[in-house]
Amino acid sequence: MPALPILDFRHTLAQQPAALAKGPIAIILVEDDAIVAQTVSHHLRRGFRHVLLLSDQSQDLPEDLAPLVTQLAYDTRRPDAHVEAVNAVIAAVPEGTWLYYCFNAEFLFHPFCETRTVGEMLAFHTEERRAAMLTYVIDLYAGDLAARGNAVDLDAPLFDRTGYYALGRRGPDGRSRERQLDFHGGLRWRFEEFLPSDRRRIDRISLFRSAPDLRVTADHRFSVEEYNTYSCPWHHNLTAVVASFRVAKALVTNPGSRDHVRDLAWRNSCRFDWTGQQLMDLGLMEPGQWF
Repeated sequence: MPALPILDFRHTLAQQPAALAKGPIAIILVEDDAIVAQTVSHHLRRGFRHVLLLSDQSQDLPEDLAPLVTQLAYDTRRPDAHVEAVNAVIAAVPEGTWLYYCFNAEFLFHPFCETRTVGEMLAFHTEERRAAMLTYVIDLYAGDLAARGNAVDLDAPLFDRTGYYALGRRGPDGRSRERQLDFHGGLRWRFEEFLPSDRRRIDRISLFRSAPDLRVTADHRFSVEEYNTYSCPWHHNLTAVVASFRVAKALVTNPGSRDHVRDLAWRNSCRFDWTGQQLMDLGLMEPGQWF
């Protein structure tokens, strides 16, 4: 597999390349070497027109994927690395472009993704006058950590089928924010003692339209409050899932937790079958008015 050329981050975005002229575009921040090619391939199969792969390390991809991927040199290992990256892309693309961001070893699933593309879904979402979509980050993990030392298992991954809940979100004034909730569950809930309090939510606005002065924040919310809502005022909207090995990898590799975490499975673990239908059946994402 040929290595992708690594282009300068700021210079390339300033040139506003043709590949970024129309969405949906996926931004993938590569934090380590875990299943990078599989992450890219998955999102291209979902229907993204182009992938921006952010990493300062050489990445090898199959030849058929390489024309649809641009690698930009970027240090993803610093704290809150997504903030500068996503905001720079927002400023570089035409207003109204649908963008998505995730990290390597994360996989987007949306309602009816077995038969419909992400572009079809976002076209419907746009017709509903929505500029952002709530996604739940559902933790995936290996059932046998002795065999899968980094907790990544693409062949037989597990996830929690229960244990999810939501709390009301309050603003700086102490008042509840309209149509906003903080969602919790998965490994971030079961192993919360190893995560700082501001990293325990599982909600992320992963899909959104670029807009002037729009900014993403360190806690995966946006500077425009309407972007942070789970639905419009008049009916329920679509939601999607980012199935993620990211927390599992951190728990078994970080010095503060790796000596204490012997097993990630529990009585409510369930085999993940890599379908959106399974996630809908469990109520982990909703089709809204899209049938």
